[in-house]
Amino acid sequence: MDAAPAQTRDPAVDPVTLAVVRGALEQIGDEMDLHLIRAALSPIISETNDVAHGIYDPRTGETIAQGQLGLPQFLANMQFSVQHVLEVAKGQGGFRPGDVWILNDPYRSGTHLNDVVMVAPHFVDGELFALLANTGHWMDMGGGSPGGWSPSAREIHQEGVIIPPVRLEAEGVRNAALIAMIAANSRLPQQLLGDLEAMVNVFGVGRRGLDALVGRYGADTLRACIAEMTARAEAEMRAWISDIPDGTYRVEDSFDNDGVVDAPLPVKLALTVDGSDLHFDFTGTSPAAAGPMNIADCTAKSLCFVALKHIFPDVPVSGGAFRPCRFTIPKGSILAAEYPVAVGGTTDVAPRLTDVVFGALAQAIPQRTPAAMFGTTGVATVSGTHPETGRYYVAVYPYPGGYGGSAISDGLVHGTPPGSMARFMSVEMSEHRYPVRFAYFGIREGSGGPGRHRGGHGSRYGIETLGDSVVSILGDRVDAPPFGVAGGAAAAPNHVRLTLDGREWTPPMRSKAEKLRFRAGDALHLGSPGGGGFGDPLERDPEAVREDLDAGLIDRETAERAHGVVARVARRILDRPVHAIDAEATARLRAARAAGAANDINEQERRRTAPDT
Repeated sequence: MDAAPAQTRDPAVDPVTLAVVRGALEQIGDEMDLHLIRAALSPIISETNDVAHGIYDPRTGETIAQGQLGLPQFLANMQFSVQHVLEVAKGQGGFRPGDVWILNDPYRSGTHLNDVVMVAPHFVDGELFALLANTGHWMDMGGGSPGGWSPSAREIHQEGVIIPPVRLEAEGVRNAALIAMIAANSRLPQQLLGDLEAMVNVFGVGRRGLDALVGRYGADTLRACIAEMTARAEAEMRAWISDIPDGTYRVEDSFDNDGVVDAPLPVKLALTVDGSDLHFDFTGTSPAAAGPMNIADCTAKSLCFVALKHIFPDVPVSGGAFRPCRFTIPKGSILAAEYPVAVGGTTDVAPRLTDVVFGALAQAIPQRTPAAMFGTTGVATVSGTHPETGRYYVAVYPYPGGYGGSAISDGLVHGTPPGSMARFMSVEMSEHRYPVRFAYFGIREGSGGPGRHRGGHGSRYGIETLGDSVVSILGDRVDAPPFGVAGGAAAAPNHVRLTLDGREWTPPMRSKAEKLRFRAGDALHLGSPGGGGFGDPLERDPEAVREDLDAGLIDRETAERAHGVVARVARRILDRPVHAIDAEATARLRAARAAGAANDINEQERRRTAPDT
């Protein structure tokens, strides 16, 4: 991201006014989020909150404020999208009152074709005061696979319709021909039109909020507050970065395959801390994938910011917070998608960036940095014609999973994807809308990585289809499970198993499969990874191990093997075992494990220093 021009800070800005204005701007974003979630027709917005809203600087496109209910992945992507639209609009005479721009071009807006971005100007006394923007996931944009997740796609045109930055409304006049063209290419045109209407209308919420603020404080005071908010966000982020020891921290991870070629795709990061500056260098990362496991460089940057926000949550969402970071992302790599490569795997490539940033910073500030999260969105889609209504449907199920353990706590169980925050559709809503039945849905026992603080556990669910349908799955983290840090162990890997015509089957690409024909009684069996563990598992409090046993999160074998804790069943309550720790046996087992580890280290050192023969 190019550095924005310096803004003059106004020392006269009243701190109380500044706090009120900041809260009011963030509330406008929240209200826009809520209105779209309530008004949208598609469940991926109304149920899973796959949206985002924000307010942006009309000169630089930098983020001023953003709603808190939308997806973190859009944290910086929306800023990049607004900046692209700014450049295009300048070449076409600039913004005018009543304009609404639309785009989904993934090389400009950063994610995949389903994420549609709209940008609208807001004027005060005839002068452009701010830009409002939103993003909403549209359920189907055409392409080869219903819902847009096509694991075998080799180019963008197999994934759907591309919308370049273009005016959807020009001075209040809607481009009906454009809308008709987009709707004609979707399998779900009514949902698309309903979501489009909701996204356009929600700009009215933003405009009313901004007009109320202008009426209370005046445009000049608001501009001064916004400049101060941006400067303070940069100063806060730099202060946190300055506390990180200078140096270069390296980490490598990999994707299982790209859905077309069954070979790992490495992701390499060298993160350099220099005073209050960060340099993210992804040199050595895999070239562009043949399949859809690619993302645009703006998404790669955005997920680095998401990781920083996890580690430094007090820094507000603002363009100023992004300024201390610079990037080296090799052109033509899986993290810098260029036309015409496929990008449908963005939902799985993106969260891995959070993991590698954690892996790098855990070497420098382990007291603040967690282990790897579950690292795959693992989207499964079930589609077809509803046997009762006769209407076409597309059901979308993104994974929840485990978060990594940290220096202060165990990882979150059954969490939303760190970059998307998209929630799993409720079982009741799913069974009401679609011809499916959930055989089970619960916590995946034993999936969290062992550690002094264990990783959170993932989820497991089985979905039975009640009629003919088409199923696609796009996931990862089977061959390279989420890693632990500071001596913590890896989590359980992703797990995909299918029941077709009464026989069990695992896809050749493990967690990727496209347009499988399901009949009534066939089923998906999916298990998301947990999070990596933090710290030596033998240092885990035996009482915490006992609680995990009683909760059914681990079994007694895992307690002994991973944590060196010996337990027995003391009694049963409602047929559930309640355990007691054998303190003496635990002490002996842990001492033996520690001695064995020390012997292993001594033997490795002896071999390393032994003279050649």
